[in-house]
Amino acid sequence: MRSHGPGEQLKAEEVELTAGPGETLVEMRLASVTPLDRSALSGRQPSPFVPGSEGAGVVVSSDVVEPGTPVVVRGEGAGVTRAGVWGRYAVVPNAAVHRLPPSLEAGTALALMTPALTAHTAVRRVADVQEGETVVVTGVTGLVGCMSAAIARAAGAARVIGLVSMDDRADDANGLVDQLVRVDGLGQVGRELPWCDAVIDTMGGPVAGGVLGHISPGGRIAVLGYKAGEFTTIDLHQLIGRDLRVLPVNLQRTVLAPDAVGHALAGIAGTSWRADYDVVPADRINDILDRPAGRVLLDLTTL
Repeated sequence: MRSHGPGEQLKAEEVELTAGPGETLVEMRLASVTPLDRSALSGRQPSPFVPGSEGAGVVVSSDVVEPGTPVVVRGEGAGVTRAGVWGRYAVVPNAAVHRLPPSLEAGTALALMTPALTAHTAVRRVADVQEGETVVVTGVTGLVGCMSAAIARAAGAARVIGLVSMDDRADDANGLVDQLVRVDGLGQVGRELPWCDAVIDTMGGPVAGGVLGHISPGGRIAVLGYKAGEFTTIDLHQLIGRDLRVLPVNLQRTVLAPDAVGHALAGIAGTSWRADYDVVPADRINDILDRPAGRVLLDLTTL
């Protein structure tokens, strides 16, 4: 990256890479185009800079992983505070290298990585779901909602309740939750929704405000989406009187747990989750930067 803003921001150049102590050299195959990358390209990094915060490839040299091992690269500032992975090769900290499970295809891993990390962070780190708790997941039929329900179960939740809108099909969620509850467009939830200890809210809007009335004293709601609207109404009497916590989930500011990426990859590999994504030759990166955010992977072998 040689410039910010409109025009050709990126072009391929040859640079010399050397892996030092505590670093791994990876031959890159695929890379994601993530919100972190778009943030770096918007002008928050000095140029020249190599973007790319998430990718997959094969280890060339490392003192922690055997050469030839398929890996996913994510974390430790790669593509954010230090050079990233948009290139034929990348030098990254050892802790940013994660083994790709044998049963998992690299494209699937990258396409599902961000929603898996979002769900893992919301359930494990922000909401801090504990064994024996009752957890409500709103929008449980969506990808992040399904993942959140599965992760809550793995965290030891005694009951997982799924909230779905009136017109949503809920067949895919039946095996993930103990109970399904319908919510209308005004956020009105039926009496059948039990008291809960934590809510993972992927819907936002009036649903977030409506579900607050079902959280037990001292409970919390982790808010990570606003598909149902960007604005909600909070009953301050409930919030203060029951000592509830409203917790935003922001991956750009939340420090991931050291094992978060490994857990996310294991979770993806252990389920039948699938995701659609486009693979674009890396030399066409400037053509797709103005696209709406989506699952776009760069084929780095074309460089």
